[in-house]
Amino acid sequence: MINDRFPTVFGALVVLAALAAPANAAERTAVAALAAPAHVPEIPERPALPTPGNAAEAEAMLGAKLLVCNTCHGANGVPRNANVPIIAGLQENYLVKQLHDFQTGDRDSEVMMWMATALTPEESVLAAAYFAKKSWPARTATVAAAAPPAAAAVCQICHQQNFAGGLPGPRLAGQNYEYLVEAMRRFADHERTNNADMVKIMEAMSSADREAMARYISGL
Repeated sequence: MINDRFPTVFGALVVLAALAAPANAAERTAVAALAAPAHVPEIPERPALPTPGNAAEAEAMLGAKLLVCNTCHGANGVPRNANVPIIAGLQENYLVKQLHDFQTGDRDSEVMMWMATALTPEESVLAAAYFAKKSWPARTATVAAAAPPAAAAVCQICHQQNFAGGLPGPRLAGQNYEYLVEAMRRFADHERTNNADMVKIMEAMSSADREAMARYISGL
């Protein structure tokens, strides 16, 4: 399962990044020992931090962590699995908040909690900025425009006109339908509670209405 293998893969990438970064002889010896242990060690709760003041090492470690994001979110934040959200081009403030919520447990996901807690506060901001600067993927097919559901006007108060997103809420236009439906359901069933307004709005909508809204938004 991905939850079982994720820390191992992540730890290996961080070790590779550390090997690529400048280090003195003693540090290289220690890292080499980690890279080829006599037995499989226990995976630490957090990956090693870069040496204070070593910018190259810090950049390499952050790069390794961002590389791990590709496992689920795909290259440049565009996932292959429709159940995973597109994060390329999402608002930076939204991404920072979600990472914080994963770190604190306010938003539940075993994999994302591990990934988010592996980032330092500075790295969280840099990671959010990295994905925010990516381009939202272009549509691959023309979809006939559908009439907006009745609740669309309420949702656009935060998600802005045409669901393009802004400071109050993230972009939803063109987001994966499967992800949207599941996210709405989780809010409605109080499985996701890191936005009180979304909980109230989604629990007031029927399952059919949520599906219609997700279909409309994903087609924008």
